[in-house]
Amino acid sequence: MAPAAGLQLAFAIPNFLIQEQSVGLHYDQDNDVLDHLLDPGPLTFTGGRATRHPRPGPGVEIDEAAVERAAELGHRWRGPSWRHEDGSFAEW
Repeated sequence: MAPAAGLQLAFAIPNFLIQEQSVGLHYDQDNDVLDHLLDPGPLTFTGGRATRHPRPGPGVEIDEAAVERAAELGHRWRGPSWRHEDGSFAEW
C-alpha cells in the first residue's frame, strides 16, 4: 500500500522529481512489496518509470488472505548493517 500511496502523491505534484521503490530488489525476494496485492499491475515499472493507472485513489486492491498468511509466518528480516573496510558504517 505504501508504494501506491507514494505514487498517488507523486502524480498529484506537478514538479515531483523522484520516488524510490524496492520492487524486485535482492532483500525483498521472499517478501516483495507486490506480493500482497490482488493485481500488481498498477505498480508496474517500465524503464525505471511508473505509469499512472486509471483506477481511483491508490489504484490497488490488497489480497487480505495473503496478508493474513504472511502475518502467521512472521519474518526475520532486519536492515543490513554494512560497513566500509575501515569499520565505518556504510549506507545501504
